Amino acid sequence: MTAELVRGQNHPVPGTRLEIRVSAGKPIVAGATLCDDRRKVRGTSWVAHPGAPTLPGLEVSRQAAADHRLAVDLGALPDGAHQVNVLLALPVGVAGPVTFGAVAAPFVAVTGLDGTEIASYTITDLSAESAVVALELYRKQDVWKVRAVGQGYAGGLADMLADQGLPEAQELATAINDAVARGLARSVAAPPPRPTDETRVRAAAQGHTSPGRQPTAPEPGPDTGPQPVTPAPADGGQPPQPVTPAAGDATPPPQPGDGGPVNYTHPRRQTSAPPPPPPTAPPAAPGQPARPVAGDATGWSMEERLYNQVWGMFEDLARSASAYRSAVDFADSRMEQELDKVLSDPRSRIGGTGDAAREAARARHGDLVDQARAALDRDLAQLAAEAEVVEPALPPAFADWSSPVWQGYRAPMEIPMALRLGGLHLPERPDLRIPMLVRLPLERGLWIDSGRSGTDSLADADQLRRLALDSAVAHAARLLASYPPGAFTVHIIDAAGSGRSAFAPLASAGVLDEPPAAGAAAAAAVLTRLTQRVDLVQMAVRGGMADALPQDLDTGEHLLIVNDFPHGFDDRAVTRLRYLADEGPAVGVHLMLVADREDASEYGPLLDPLWRALLRLTPVPEDHLADPWVGHAWTYEPSLAPPGSQVLSHVLDRVGAARRTGSR
Repeated sequence: MTAELVRGQNHPVPGTRLEIRVSAGKPIVAGATLCDDRRKVRGTSWVAHPGAPTLPGLEVSRQAAADHRLAVDLGALPDGAHQVNVLLALPVGVAGPVTFGAVAAPFVAVTGLDGTEIASYTITDLSAESAVVALELYRKQDVWKVRAVGQGYAGGLADMLADQGLPEAQELATAINDAVARGLARSVAAPPPRPTDETRVRAAAQGHTSPGRQPTAPEPGPDTGPQPVTPAPADGGQPPQPVTPAAGDATPPPQPGDGGPVNYTHPRRQTSAPPPPPPTAPPAAPGQPARPVAGDATGWSMEERLYNQVWGMFEDLARSASAYRSAVDFADSRMEQELDKVLSDPRSRIGGTGDAAREAARARHGDLVDQARAALDRDLAQLAAEAEVVEPALPPAFADWSSPVWQGYRAPMEIPMALRLGGLHLPERPDLRIPMLVRLPLERGLWIDSGRSGTDSLADADQLRRLALDSAVAHAARLLASYPPGAFTVHIIDAAGSGRSAFAPLASAGVLDEPPAAGAAAAAAVLTRLTQRVDLVQMAVRGGMADALPQDLDTGEHLLIVNDFPHGFDDRAVTRLRYLADEGPAVGVHLMLVADREDASEYGPLLDPLWRALLRLTPVPEDHLADPWVGHAWTYEPSLAPPGSQVLSHVLDRVGAARRTGSR
């Protein structure tokens, strides 16, 4: 049966030779882009449009039309191409509508060469957009899938191409529009009327495609569709995994420290296409989902492959849940409309006719919800199976404290590319937790919230503060364990001395250069040293005189933990903390506050920039983080040592011993 997709939903694609059919009420321009493993278009040669309609493995229509056929051969794409984006745009400079809100919702279908419809998608909720990414074909664990995207752009082709990383976006958009205006892509008449959205949904719910029956393919107009694509050598089978969040859906998670998106590119990683991962498992049986394999993403090392794979799992879970929620919302809305229609007719309010209509509406609602849940359960089962093989393979910096990898811990020789801060899950599958990884070096500081905001699970405020301190110590221990000996230094300001027992594991293991600073004078001395270090390094770097820095200057990373903020801090100390939060990460000085924001309310708006500059984490589960793709509220759980476990002391003792000997 045809899969009727909603925004964000994906569906497996059988075979590699496909046809994508586009139907709209008015003439539109159809095109496609190829993206690499980082979801970026490498150049104009990776864009198929009416002025250049043919690429290896891809061909689009030469003209603006109300009906299009795009031919795709996924096995013949150029080397390094991991994704195909189907683009739709309204012609510029041609009489007609200027936004998609003024035309009927475009309908896109993916079919086999024999006309069998595999998946379809009606692009709804468009208004001021003049260009839209309709679908994307992408590869996951050697299985090609189609995803309904529906991401619109009010800025047209130029904004859409720029969002996919094309430097020449404006020039190419102008060339495409010029080609249309010159008649290289002349408009043709609209096709015969197609079924309404309600008819298609009803047909899909009732299984309108009977066994052995194939939908009739519409005949193309003159010069409206591409010819069969000539196969080219395959690209080697590299599965696509994102190093950055998907372009066009949303920006990466914002980092308030600089007010812009974070660059997830590792500073030491090569930018050319990495080699494909080695095959580690036999292929799945025909018709069965691919067998999960740890590290099957692209990358130059197993660490990078696992990092990219975790990001892929994060995105897949976000989009699968979004598709399910959208389908349920649609089913609820349709049932409400049907019930309103029944109640609006006085003749159907009483008697058996009204009861039968209401029962039928509820039955149709149940069928649609069941279909959506079945699709979600399929995706969740695959992700759960993947998590079962990925979690045990994670290196220490990525692994949970309960992982056996910590029992054999040895100090690393180089800095890992990321660090685990906890786990994330959605209510659709609470037991499926995705590791929350952040890149190293840290690009913003951390705020461990010791207040009750967002949770009433703990009535004892003192217990909540102790959990916040334990969480801060666990994060600091992981940072110390992830850096080579002597490359990371932790400073502690505990002005009132309330965290003495919580910080004892760090002090007793010998991983601190000095005891926690207690009292206003000691706290001011620590702040003075760190702010002076930031000033000195900044001046040297900005002046191009890095070689002039004192030879005894510690070039490692520094973390300042401030407990029970803002008690014991005057205005001068607060200003220095704000300076460290804003300027410190760029020169290797990071800030971690353990504080209750309500306690700082006496400062008024003075501290607001400081809170915004830090990533808020909680010592108890709370749904305060959102993903960069569909904006779900994810429940965050801190990464703490299991109750009664000595793993934290074991790791800190190893770190302390390595610092003393300067070796692994």
